[in-house]
Amino acid sequence: MASAMTGSPLTARRKLGAELRVLRDHAGLTAEEVGAHIGCHGSKVSRVETGKRTCTANDFRGLMELYGINGQRRSELEELFKRGRRKAPPWWHAYGDVISANYAEFLAYELEASHCLEYQTVFLPGHLQTEAYARAVTSVGFAALGPDQVDSLVEVRIARQRRLHEEEPLLFDGVVTQAALEFRVGGLATQRAQLGHLLDVSELPNVSIRVIPYESGENGTYTGAFNIFKFPVEDDSDVAFAETVVGSVFMDDARDLRRLNRLFRNLSEVALNADESLELIERIKRNVV
Repeated sequence: MASAMTGSPLTARRKLGAELRVLRDHAGLTAEEVGAHIGCHGSKVSRVETGKRTCTANDFRGLMELYGINGQRRSELEELFKRGRRKAPPWWHAYGDVISANYAEFLAYELEASHCLEYQTVFLPGHLQTEAYARAVTSVGFAALGPDQVDSLVEVRIARQRRLHEEEPLLFDGVVTQAALEFRVGGLATQRAQLGHLLDVSELPNVSIRVIPYESGENGTYTGAFNIFKFPVEDDSDVAFAETVVGSVFMDDARDLRRLNRLFRNLSEVALNADESLELIERIKRNVV
């Protein structure tokens, strides 16, 4: 438990939830049975166990009594409980008027992650976008956004990129299709500048960009875009977000995560290697005239 004593409220909630799930399994109880004991629905128990909901003080006491937890073990879990309830606002709190609950959840996990795997079929990853490119892709779609909303969302996207330059930076592995490079997003000047930015950011030791060429055909295009976040604490499980037309879908089921990690490996295998990918980016950039 020592490694769990550090981290943000999200990390603490996830760790506490995982520990509570282990205790419930050892007790041989269902979420509904636990909920009946502490006076809530089983769905609430499940959300606490996945870290999606904060555990209340009454629920925590009830769970400790139900599972018979005392002494040092209870002290450790209580520390996680307290850390998970801290309310320090995240940096994106100032953009609450334009950030949905789904996007806020995505940003919270991204902030905690030490490693991000991302696959994109049409647009380039947000961590690698120029401001002009980000503005162009934010301004389109079925959601009608005003100029101020677009400005705010672009600011959020650019702020996310700070993770790549921190003292302990986010490790970023991006796999994109050649089509994502070829689309003239924002016009010729924006596209050319964006391709040049990809070449520049690829020089960071923590950033890898690999391109699936057209020649890979269906092997590189048989799924939609997704992110997998990995965390610095070894026993913290991955989480993933898959993009849909109505927003990102959160996934933390172990089977789904195994499949997505395997899928990312498969996509990486049909992509060009890092040097070949940069050569392709440079060739496309030269042809943008």
